[in-house]
Amino acid sequence: MIEFDGVSKRFGSQGVLRGVTLRIPAGSSLALLGPSGAGKSVLLKTVIGLIEPDEGDVRVAGRSVLRDDGRALAAVRRQVGYIFQSSALFDSLSVEENVLLGLDDEVCRTNPQWCRQRVEQCLRWVNLEPDAAAKYPAELSGGMQKRVAIARAIAGNQRYLLCDEPTTGLDPMNAALIAELLRRLQQQLGATSIIVTHDLSLARFVTDRFALLFEGRIRAHAPADEFLALDDPVVRSFTAAAQNLQRVA
Repeated sequence: MIEFDGVSKRFGSQGVLRGVTLRIPAGSSLALLGPSGAGKSVLLKTVIGLIEPDEGDVRVAGRSVLRDDGRALAAVRRQVGYIFQSSALFDSLSVEENVLLGLDDEVCRTNPQWCRQRVEQCLRWVNLEPDAAAKYPAELSGGMQKRVAIARAIAGNQRYLLCDEPTTGLDPMNAALIAELLRRLQQQLGATSIIVTHDLSLARFVTDRFALLFEGRIRAHAPADEFLALDDPVVRSFTAAAQNLQRVA
């Protein structure tokens, strides 16, 4: 389970998160929706301690990301796979070396052969050929880079998966491939996941629950079908705008 308990965050005079309370049960998948600048990425980054809230607490599997010691936080981070919006691959590292970052250093020191096999397995899961392991990010398309980022995020059998706009900037074919991949991994791995997205089609395809972050607070949170049927003016306005944008696209 991932839990946000009264999480608040300000940047200077701007309040981004205002007492966010939200629980994502183990094994479930949540689409975190909201307008640009609502604080979705900020909330996501609090899960692994990249951003520290001013108030409140964040817990993963019952362990506080904020209050546990450094060793405990490191243990939590090893259980979490994070897919950044920009993929965030290291340009100076090969695909294999990037994926290896998702594995425990001690395991790779003691059993390098197993780690190389694990990289190959993860690349197959994301529909990349073994020869991609020797390439560098600059040699890959945007869709391939995103798949490498996903392979890195699941390499260590992570129990939690955080995705920040996983299809942004991709053409429709690659976006559909990433959506199918995320859905398949969700089914196979049973990970607890949060996906930040503006894409309602992706959200409905991959996740089973929706939450809308609006003006720093969770405005609505419900199973996907119930959420879309809510008689809330903000929810209706957001979903109508998102659906109109998809029709135009």
